[in-house]
Amino acid sequence: MNILLWHVHGSWTTAFVQGPHTYLVPVTEDRGPDGLGRAQTFPWPLTVRERTPEQLRDDPVDLVILQRPHEARLAESWLGGRRPGRDVPAIYLEHNAPHGDVPNTRHPCADRDDLTLVHVTHFNQLFWDSGGTRSTVIEHGIVDPGHRYSGHIERAAVVVNEPIRRGRTTGTDLLPALSEKAPLSVFGMRTDGLAAHLGLSYDRCRTADLPQGELHDAMAACRLYLHPVRWTSLGLSLLEAMHLGMPVVALATTEACEAVPPGAGTLSTRPAELADAARAYLADPTAAAEDGARARRAALARYGLKRFLYDWERLIAEVAG
Repeated sequence: MNILLWHVHGSWTTAFVQGPHTYLVPVTEDRGPDGLGRAQTFPWPLTVRERTPEQLRDDPVDLVILQRPHEARLAESWLGGRRPGRDVPAIYLEHNAPHGDVPNTRHPCADRDDLTLVHVTHFNQLFWDSGGTRSTVIEHGIVDPGHRYSGHIERAAVVVNEPIRRGRTTGTDLLPALSEKAPLSVFGMRTDGLAAHLGLSYDRCRTADLPQGELHDAMAACRLYLHPVRWTSLGLSLLEAMHLGMPVVALATTEACEAVPPGAGTLSTRPAELADAARAYLADPTAAAEDGARARRAALARYGLKRFLYDWERLIAEVAG
């Protein structure tokens, strides 16, 4: 089957393209957001093929995976007038929790009868108002990076993109107090200048933007994974940290309460409790390793790649078969 989807979310797509199909990924001359092409730092198989808008016009496409509202118009234009949901089977994949008038936020695909809306968490499905559109949940799957945890560096790893711009959403304002108990290593895009922005020393807040191949080793060297995000769908970096065997200290918000079971870390809506938990892991590497091992077992059981691909194959057969 030929499946058209845009390179929107690197980690999610890396798992999805491990399936048995051919994946057509648009590429434009400027490699802008509507035509990034193949990922450059994620290991994607050869079944992922870059296609220009001109090539897509004549390509046989069996299913379109939409991930942003304007992609339906792009697809119709680039597929020579074939309309997703009408002329080509379509699924709309919603990665994000709603913003705006929560919990009354209407989904852009609300009250559609020509496609299926897929959420990546049950929290998202609960909070989006999708009207009469058929919706379902297929939870995340992770390509297992392996149990790499050493925890020999007495720091808390944080993974977040654009922490300065996103501010309270990603819990950036909580980092100064948390760093008093556990120095931070913050990984992600546009993290430069974060320490100065927060008025922290370099030792209390180090930053780096690493390619995926280096990121996992750098995370796993830290004693714990810290997830201070207030409002998100479910950070894939959290699930990757659990796969790595890292203990988790996280705000008890959105889907984190479902993802992190007892014994795999500490969840709380009180930042002071998270700071104390992080400090306790720094003082007790044995407890950190034991909780991290439990986190890995839980992540493999719930967010393993085999279950993820099975769930998607079942839906694809139903929608496009």
